[in-house]
Amino acid sequence: MDIAAFLGSIMGLGFILAGQALEGGNIGQLLQITAAFIVVGGTSGAVFLSFPIEDFKTAAHCIGVVYFGKPPKLEKIIEEIIGYAQKARKEGVIVLEKEAKHASHPLLKLGLEAVADGADPTLVKDMMETQLSQIQEKIAAGAKVLESAGGYSPTLGIIGAVLGLIQVMQNLSDPSKLGAGIAVAFVATIYGLVVANLFTIPYSTRAKRKYAKIFTSMELMIEGILSIQAGESPALIERKLECYIVDKKPDKGAKA
Repeated sequence: MDIAAFLGSIMGLGFILAGQALEGGNIGQLLQITAAFIVVGGTSGAVFLSFPIEDFKTAAHCIGVVYFGKPPKLEKIIEEIIGYAQKARKEGVIVLEKEAKHASHPLLKLGLEAVADGADPTLVKDMMETQLSQIQEKIAAGAKVLESAGGYSPTLGIIGAVLGLIQVMQNLSDPSKLGAGIAVAFVATIYGLVVANLFTIPYSTRAKRKYAKIFTSMELMIEGILSIQAGESPALIERKLECYIVDKKPDKGAKA
């Protein structure tokens, strides 16, 4: 669970509601079913019209990653790759075919099997990079769905405001109906801005940031597999892969 993501969502809504209360208002004034239908329903329709259902599913998955996704532990991946390197050095690369069945990631499994089969290094690299590229494109499409929703919702909020004002103009002779129409007009605008600026756009930004770390781990896997195939020593492979850990603390004996 990503505490910062949950905290950000709660803070965003919380401060808005607190500001509303400080102005003498209440939550009930912001609860307008009509406005919610216009903004949420209209935005959802625009998104479904713009993207295939696969991208919409990916976007929903990205939202889950925002709150519950855990960053990959590069140290664990390096340790796993070094284990494969040591076995390949002692028993030959053919042993990697057996080890591939227990690989922690499909990309590692693909690479290990290709190396065990004696594939050309260029082919192994192309295969693994193609799989990485496919995943990157899929996540980019999901993030684009969220970004687009963030662009649609304020516009739908304006549409809701215009519809509310139309109702106001049609009922100028009946003062009892003016308040409801004006409320829908302004609340719809608020809904559109809140959906965009507190949810969909931040979701996209956070998801891309989290997946950037996942993609880094996959690049590490590619480098590790190619190093094993090249016959490099486990010690050298470990030093190469540790370069991917940007927050690695320097040795205590290192000079400033």
